[in-house]
Amino acid sequence: MNTEAEQDEPERDRSFVPEEGAEGRSRSVRLALGTGFVLGALLLTSAFVVQPFLIPSSSMDPTLRVGDRVLVNKLAYRFGGGPQRGDVIVFDGTDSFSGEADPDANPVTTALREAGAATGLVRPSETDYVKRVIGVGGDLVRCCDRRGRIEVNGRPVTEGYLHPGDDPSTVPFETRVPEGRLWVMGDHRSRSSDSRDHLGDPGGGTVPVDRVIGRADWIGWPLGRIGSVPAGADGGHD
Repeated sequence: MNTEAEQDEPERDRSFVPEEGAEGRSRSVRLALGTGFVLGALLLTSAFVVQPFLIPSSSMDPTLRVGDRVLVNKLAYRFGGGPQRGDVIVFDGTDSFSGEADPDANPVTTALREAGAATGLVRPSETDYVKRVIGVGGDLVRCCDRRGRIEVNGRPVTEGYLHPGDDPSTVPFETRVPEGRLWVMGDHRSRSSDSRDHLGDPGGGTVPVDRVIGRADWIGWPLGRIGSVPAGADGGHD
């Protein structure tokens, strides 16, 4: 009898091990499914509602600083109305600020990068930009008046958002913004490559409205900078 009990004991131990292994696998599956659900929901939200965007340069300083994560409102222009003067927008600069997308780019690497950019964890695509709208379709934008201010439709613009020490522009220009397009500039004018630098490109430096990804409405990170993104009041005309 004792011999049989001693022989049975390892059998009971062995029968218990698979149960623990099955429970562990079940927890791992639940964790993987939960993580996948959260990531899927985040990517869907980012694709259609609000997308985090990592600020990669100082071109919008002091409004937006390098490393800020802004939340881009993708519904801002979906239900009527378009970008207004003073709005800070994120847009795809392909064929206006940038060349065509690289057809030989690795699709897997591209997909991973886009997923990372969609969560605000990595730098955005090199074709994505953040700038402030200065002129909309039909506007005559020129620089500068006798006091060095940019004019829109003959009226000077008060730009309280400019980086301290920056001139509104050191490059003289005058352009009529085509309908359906936008004239955009960075707040840190001496560090911004914007519409002024693309006057000779297709579109004359303007950006198609249908290339706008959304309006940068909030700063979500770092904690000390959480708040809304200040916009110029319809271009800040005097």
